[in-house]
Order: sequence, then structure tokens, then C-alpha cells
Amino acid sequence: MAGFDWVLLDGEHSPNDMGTYIPQLMALKDSVSAPVVRPTSNNAVELKRLLDAGFYNFLIPFVESADEARSAVAATRYPPQGMRGVSVSQRSNRYATVANYFQEANQHMCVMVQIESRAGVAAAREIAAQDGVDCLFVGPSDLAAGLGHLGNANHPDVQAAIAQVFAAAKTAGKPSGILAPVEADARRYLAMGATFIGVGSDLGLFRNATQALRDKYRDV
Repeated sequence: MAGFDWVLLDGEHSPNDMGTYIPQLMALKDSVSAPVVRPTSNNAVELKRLLDAGFYNFLIPFVESADEARSAVAATRYPPQGMRGVSVSQRSNRYATVANYFQEANQHMCVMVQIESRAGVAAAREIAAQDGVDCLFVGPSDLAAGLGHLGNANHPDVQAAIAQVFAAAKTAGKPSGILAPVEADARRYLAMGATFIGVGSDLGLFRNATQALRDKYRDV
């Protein structure tokens, strides 16, 4: 109801699974916020299940090459454009009641790939050039760790790598994104060219609000 453009339902760093995704999709049904799912990995079987559950927007973690990016895209497309398995009746096609679903589903998919390693940065231009890759999204914490600066995404080396990914996306004419729960970081990344930013998390919001409430009565 807050009106965010998108909400990430995360399966990589949270205990979400098929049993929890669907109720969350149901809760978002009348929201203006587009649901995006991050699977545990770039796994075609898991992606198939998420597709059938009703997801159209994917953030694929830890993509390091053009081949891996192509695999992610192929997993979200029915043949001949891809390799998505066919379930005749599933939640995504409203249990076989959506006309022309199989003919039109491919064109509605959005695949964002997460660049969060030295190899991913090096291959960013090639990854961005792949058909079906819609956005490059930086994972700043893992990227910092991979560059030898664990816990310090603001290190100049990490910032330079982030700028390199943004530039690769821009060259390909595609959006770039990043997670930036600190406002100053988010605004800096916007100035650097990012167009798609995660500005917070449910756990972070809850933790901060809980702590703020406790702090009000610390002297009682």
C-alpha cells in the first residue's frame, strides 16, 4: 500500500520457499508494487516452479558469464526461445483459463541478473549484451567481499567496479540497479546512472522501528 515500484521476495538470503511465495503473491495482488523474486540460484528447475506459481520478474543471483545469463533467460522461455517446461494448468495461467498464454508468456518475462563478483564485473558488457537480459543489478556486499573488502562496499575499488557495471548496462541500452538501504548511497548511485534501486528491507525497517521505540523509553 505504500506505493513502491517493486518488492523483492527473496529466496537466496531468506527462508522463503514455494509454500510462502504464493501467499505473498496473493497479498500483492491489488498492489501497485510489482513482485520480483530472487531464487536460491540460477537453477532451471526452481525457476520453472516459480514461473508456474505466477512470477514474471526475476532477479538471478551471482551471474558471472554470458553463458550463465543465457541459461537464466532460456529457463524463463517456452520453446523454441527457451527450455521452460510446460504445465498445462498452473497458477500463472489461472489454471488454463488465460487465452493465448503459451503464445504470449515469453514476451512478458523480465530477467535481471545480479553482478556480485570479480568475474561478473569483468563479463558485465558481454552479459548486458545478451538478448533477454533486461537489467544488470549489483550485489554490493558480495562484490565488496569478492574484491577483498568485506563489509566495505564504499571502498574506492568497489565503487569503481559498480560504476563499471552501470556503464556496461548503459552501453547496452539497459537499466542498472543496486541495493542501497542508506539514503546517501542510493542518491550517489542514482547520480552514477543507476535506475533501479532497492532502498530497504522488511527486516531493516522492523529492526529500526523496534529499536527507535525502545530508545524512547530507555530512561524509564
